[in-house]
Amino acid sequence: MLLTTLYIIGITAEAMTGALAAGKRHMDWFGVMLVASATAIGGGTVRDILLGHYPLGWVANPQYLAITCLAGLFTTMVAPLVVRFHKVFVMLDSLGLIVFSIIGCRVAMDMGLSPLICIVAAVVTGVFGGLLRDLICRRQPLVLHKELYASVSFLAGAMYYGMLYVGIDSNIVTVSTLVVGFCIRMAAVQFSWSLPVFHFEENDTGTAEAKPKA
Repeated sequence: MLLTTLYIIGITAEAMTGALAAGKRHMDWFGVMLVASATAIGGGTVRDILLGHYPLGWVANPQYLAITCLAGLFTTMVAPLVVRFHKVFVMLDSLGLIVFSIIGCRVAMDMGLSPLICIVAAVVTGVFGGLLRDLICRRQPLVLHKELYASVSFLAGAMYYGMLYVGIDSNIVTVSTLVVGFCIRMAAVQFSWSLPVFHFEENDTGTAEAKPKA
């Protein structure tokens, strides 16, 4: 019940951020709903397709698709207010990231898949919605070059799987993963934590130079 409630909050917040991205590209209402839905439930869709987990989450629960479409359209009417409370949406986005990661890991575990695949499923569920949003809106995927994001999803999936593996109560595991993952993500935003950046340039002579960049 807790995860379901948080999931609905998460997809609503993600859908609204997706709608804002669509608005910056001057899309019509259909485009807004498309980007909003892709952002909110795209990660779970990609996960289910990759794992062969059918029916897809939003096919089995069409109300989730309806929520994302309505949230996207609602954003067109309150966009200035959404921007004003940007920090709140960053917090909701961070919470959604952890919730999506937990759900992704849980789905793979229920399918009896290996630990590595369970953690990969967590990352795919957590970050691919944002990737789809940025690809549709033709911009560089933010999750690959901003503060720790995919890494937090990976850590949340690993923590969730590991704690369940050693026999800790599932409710304790869920709450612990939510708290720790959320705190790490918010700290990354606050202090601009990020992974080292690979910087590659080719100069005029045709030679190339590659170096890590902090």
